[in-house]
Amino acid sequence: MKASKICGPYRVEGGKHFRLKDYDPADTGHWRSKEHAEEALIQGIARTADLQDRLYAQNNWSLLLIFQAMDAAGKDGAIKHVMSGVNPAGCQVHSFKAPSEPELQHDFLWRTTNALPERGHIGIFNRSYYEEVLVVRVHPKILESQRTPPSLVTKHIWEERFQDIQSFERHMARSGTVIRKFFLHVSKKEQKKRFLARLEEPEKNWKFSAADIHEREYWDDYQKAYEEMIANTSSKEAPWYVVPADNKWFTRLVVSTVLVDTLETLDLAYPKVDDAKRKELEAARKLLTSKDK
Repeated sequence: MKASKICGPYRVEGGKHFRLKDYDPADTGHWRSKEHAEEALIQGIARTADLQDRLYAQNNWSLLLIFQAMDAAGKDGAIKHVMSGVNPAGCQVHSFKAPSEPELQHDFLWRTTNALPERGHIGIFNRSYYEEVLVVRVHPKILESQRTPPSLVTKHIWEERFQDIQSFERHMARSGTVIRKFFLHVSKKEQKKRFLARLEEPEKNWKFSAADIHEREYWDDYQKAYEEMIANTSSKEAPWYVVPADNKWFTRLVVSTVLVDTLETLDLAYPKVDDAKRKELEAARKLLTSKDK
């Protein structure tokens, strides 16, 4: 099955009529067999490795993957599995937590802008500038600590930030950075199950945070914030994918197919060798094969 057919149903380009309730966190598409999906994932990982090698060699495009989700949705696992075959030299992962003191001295896009991938590379944001229209929106007091002039903090601030993000992503797309954004859509029931596993299984205790339980109390507020964020910032240049996350094996397959499908649209190829370079290579070959060397 073509990658686009697997990931296509979860792509949101124009968000005018987007409703999060239309997407089922437990959906597995036409895949009823976990084993078959895992086989497809292995093939996707291999294909990604080949395409990434060409991306790196061609050195024209860069690719930015953004992951957002509620806690325990599986962002770390998806990144770990889907990217398991790539060359680390051409891939960087950045995790963004609460802004530091120096970061608060700048605009909300500044800290992530510094981490954008260079040409030929894949950059991964585990959380991103989208936190500024999610957690900051759900917890307005955070906005007060950002030192934005009070006169600029109006009832239109979220709409203005959506516009700023759209302009930023449009600029990056026009500069050669391809952006793909993933919202890993987990249900409240499945999140509870995963939180309990973190408490009950010793090898998962380190993942538990009381703060995660606290944020769960704001579930409905977050769902509304995510819906408006996706509706206002999904575009042809930088689409959102609402990826079902109740079944990790399917989450990883969808993310993998998006990655493969995106890379395959870039017409990636190894650089062609011109006559001057060919002569240089021939001279090197003769030097290496000469009897006295």
